[in-house]
Amino acid sequence: MSQAMVLDIMKDAFTTIMFIAGPILLVALGMGLLISILQATTQVQEQTLTFVPKILAVFISLLIFGTFMLNTLIGFANRIFDKITTVV
Repeated sequence: MSQAMVLDIMKDAFTTIMFIAGPILLVALGMGLLISILQATTQVQEQTLTFVPKILAVFISLLIFGTFMLNTLIGFANRIFDKITTVV
C-alpha cells in the first residue's frame, strides 16, 4: 500500500463525511440562526424554544436526506472494499 493510496482513501473519507454531515449541519445551523433572530427581536428567552424546533428540523432533514446519506455511505464502502481487494 503506497502513500498515495492512503492519501486517496483519506481524501475520499473526508469528502464522504462532508457530504453526509453537511446537509444536516446546515439545516441545524439555519434553524438555530432563525431562532436566535426571533429571540433577539421578540426578547423571549425561553430555553425550550431553542431546542425543540432544531430537533424537529434535524429529524425532518434526516427523513429527507436519509436515502442520499445511505447511498453515499454504500458507495464509499464499495470503493473501500474494491481497494482492499487490490491491496491483498
